[in-house]
Amino acid sequence: MPVALTIGGVGILLVFAIRAVTPAFGPWSLPNQVQDLLTLSISVIIESLPFVILGILLSILVQVWIPDRWIVKVLPRNPWARRAVISFIGILLPVCECGNVPLARGLMIKGFSVSESMTFLLAAPILNPITIVTTGQAFGFDSPIFLWRVIGGFVVANVVGWLFSRHPDQDSLMTDRFAAECAMPDDHHHGTDGWMRGRWKKSIELFTHEAGTIMPALFIGSLVAGLVQVAVPRAVLLGLGSNPVWSILAMMALAFVISVCSNVDSFFILPFANTFMPGSITAFLVFGPLIDIKMLTLMRTTFRVRVLVILTVVVGLLSALIGLVVNYIA
Repeated sequence: MPVALTIGGVGILLVFAIRAVTPAFGPWSLPNQVQDLLTLSISVIIESLPFVILGILLSILVQVWIPDRWIVKVLPRNPWARRAVISFIGILLPVCECGNVPLARGLMIKGFSVSESMTFLLAAPILNPITIVTTGQAFGFDSPIFLWRVIGGFVVANVVGWLFSRHPDQDSLMTDRFAAECAMPDDHHHGTDGWMRGRWKKSIELFTHEAGTIMPALFIGSLVAGLVQVAVPRAVLLGLGSNPVWSILAMMALAFVISVCSNVDSFFILPFANTFMPGSITAFLVFGPLIDIKMLTLMRTTFRVRVLVILTVVVGLLSALIGLVVNYIA
């Protein structure tokens, strides 16, 4: 795992270094498309990295320092009520969607099922105070876009959680490596001697392990997101803005490619509000925080490919349906 952490860290630093020194090359500088790729990739990394680190730290807090009964045993026993309460954990732990991946991993190790962690993973990016406030400031707290984004985030998360809860073998939805981690017994120190030292040691080990898993995925996801943005002309998407169906698909495609953080995506998409229909803006704000290039690469560290395919299709269909409803009533 230190090797993976080194590769991810060196890769990220290399992208920054190349972008920093290329202007000094003058006529021999990199082509504009390559420089755009580096700039866009760096912007995704800068936006995501602080939340990834925060998510890892909160994951360590959950796994090592918070007693099991505070998180798992206090939740309702009824599955629907349990998932509904889990949907609002993001209010207490306001992390951007990229930081929610390591946090969700920690919750699963602590005892959450895959369906419960999936509910948290999809609800937290939208149902957290930072995203709620920024969306309200951008579009108004009384606007249909704000209302349907909050409602949509809750509904999508709980529907997906319910669908995955129907699977008879939850462990088969995870990668073999992560399933093995969840099956490992808790080795916390319970005696007074070495109790604090043991927990700090485990915290450091977990940070190295989680960072070694997440950082390479963040590096690769950022490069892919930047590459797609350079390759796909944005004018193609803008030309579809007036169609009630194609505008929704275009905005969802844009959200998938841009991979912008849910805490700031409202301000990113606000200039498009005069060109695109309200339903397409809502679809962007619901779909983007849940499924994008960066998120899929991060979630691949935990879930199998077929799970991510199903997740993408279900979230996409639900987001498009919400967009169509908003276009119909707006």
